[in-house]
Amino acid sequence: MAANLPINDLSEIFMWRRVDRCLTTSGQPTKEQLGAIKALGVTHIVNLGLHTHEKALPDEAGNVRELGMEYIHIPVDFENPTEEDYDKFRTCMNELSGKTIHVHCIANLRVSAFLFRYRHDELNLPENDARNEMECIWRPGGAWARFTGNDEAQSLPHRFAGRDY
Repeated sequence: MAANLPINDLSEIFMWRRVDRCLTTSGQPTKEQLGAIKALGVTHIVNLGLHTHEKALPDEAGNVRELGMEYIHIPVDFENPTEEDYDKFRTCMNELSGKTIHVHCIANLRVSAFLFRYRHDELNLPENDARNEMECIWRPGGAWARFTGNDEAQSLPHRFAGRDY
């Protein structure tokens, strides 16, 4: 089993969050920030963003491998998150149990929604606790509201913490 991450804070990374001692999340880190993530003891980077996004790193997989970490890419279309995407994520997270993991996308929106479901459905975290953690970042509308089981919000736009509430 991998060593626990130290408590270091990397808040210079966009939307950085520490979920627990072995799991951190964020928006897209820079190449230099990947090195800071590695310095925390992270051994696996999971990216839910698309490589074609304008803010994506040109060769993130290569950058991560050069640093000695494992790179896992589960591309999730922001306009259409699917159950197949979630199943891949769930399987990945279960396989990496006990490892030091950093999960990111472009703005930590995909990740927070996927972790809401994973922590509630797989780890049995009470729904309100899991949802409150996601809502520290955003309250999804549309397809993401459906994805996170919030039927009432499907007709609403996305709302963002610190901006819309």
